Amino acid sequence: MSVTRHKGSVRAGRRILVGSALGGLLLAGGLTACGDGNDEGAGTTSPTAGATRTPNASSFSGEPPSALASSAASAIGSARASASAAASSASARASEFEASVEAETQRRSAAAEKELKNVKGRGNALSEVGMTGIPRAQSGGVLAVLVTITNKTDSKASYAVQIDFKNSDGKVVETRYVGAENLAPGKKEQPIAFSHEPAEPKLTPVLAKAQRY
Repeated sequence: MSVTRHKGSVRAGRRILVGSALGGLLLAGGLTACGDGNDEGAGTTSPTAGATRTPNASSFSGEPPSALASSAASAIGSARASASAAASSASARASEFEASVEAETQRRSAAAEKELKNVKGRGNALSEVGMTGIPRAQSGGVLAVLVTITNKTDSKASYAVQIDFKNSDGKVVETRYVGAENLAPGKKEQPIAFSHEPAEPKLTPVLAKAQRY
């Protein structure tokens, strides 16, 4: 029996060393095992069973593994939901902005068209308006013209511009209107006139009218 107690003490000592390396929880477990060496039943414990005993990993977290997995899955799901919500919100804001820009463009176009209806000739501001073609590679294949409106006067002014798109025969196929409102002296705006016609046959943009008012 004395030999058995000695072997039990060795096993208990090993458990104490392991416990001190892993933390206070296992140290407590090792001390409990050491105390069991005084029990007669401790001498019948199999050395192999004692050597292969491993700590329960869940004791380090305070939660069982299944709860940890559930918590992690919940956190990942929450993060994905937040990311999805953020993306949806950004998309919604972009759509709202695009819609507001289109609405403002349409409003200015209508205002320019209305202003030019009663203008005789080509208007009083041709020298304050210029046009530059935008490469189709940059406009998505659409015929587009960058219209530069510069207020060359010494007072604030608004402008209405008419762009005609003509075919090879010189016939007006399409007319677009752009404008600038309350433009300060020396300042400029650059609206874009887009053709809604197919790429073929090719059309040529022409500055038809420009009125300062």
